[in-house]
Amino acid sequence: MAGKGLLFIVSAPSGAGKTTLCKAVLLRINRNFQRPLKWSCSYTTRAPRKGEKNGVDYFFVNDNKFDRMIKAREFAEWAFVHGHRYGTSKKYLREALEEGIDLLLEIDCQGARALKEKKSAGSYIFILPPSLKELKKRLLLRGTESREVINRRLQRAREEVEEYRFYDYIIINAQLEPAVKELEAIIWSERNRLPIKEKEIKPILKQFRR
Repeated sequence: MAGKGLLFIVSAPSGAGKTTLCKAVLLRINRNFQRPLKWSCSYTTRAPRKGEKNGVDYFFVNDNKFDRMIKAREFAEWAFVHGHRYGTSKKYLREALEEGIDLLLEIDCQGARALKEKKSAGSYIFILPPSLKELKKRLLLRGTESREVINRRLQRAREEVEEYRFYDYIIINAQLEPAVKELEAIIWSERNRLPIKEKEIKPILKQFRR
């Protein structure tokens, strides 16, 4: 695989549908195109949810392991979110990108802000729900949390939506299919920038310059 990989950072308030959206785009791109897109697996101290697998959805670790990783400065970013900690491994990012692998990194707004402040290269994408009412409806339909937890998530969402200005792209996730198409279009737009395509087009240009 030629060239360095690209990093796509996706954030959203809890319940906006970012995980569903990201996984749909991963399936579509990896089914139809040669250049793969890989889920960037973060570390978390929370327990796995139903259907989640260690090393696939997240690396699930205990607090002691997470503390050791912080002390060893192994994280590119980490944040405390809804009672648990989440972090992105520097080594994981570096090795994947150096191998030319494109990564889709789903992280909280705090983490995205930390990466941007460190001037980490990437495309920063923010997912918005169509309304506060719809966000509340989605959180309730999940049926995994108490009203108290949902209310805390909604309060946090009021703060998180103001982070939109720090992102390069905004997607309003009113319906899944249009939102998937928009995220897919962003990824392919970034993959077709001149610096990415330059090596590929050189042999074509050479034919016209004889």
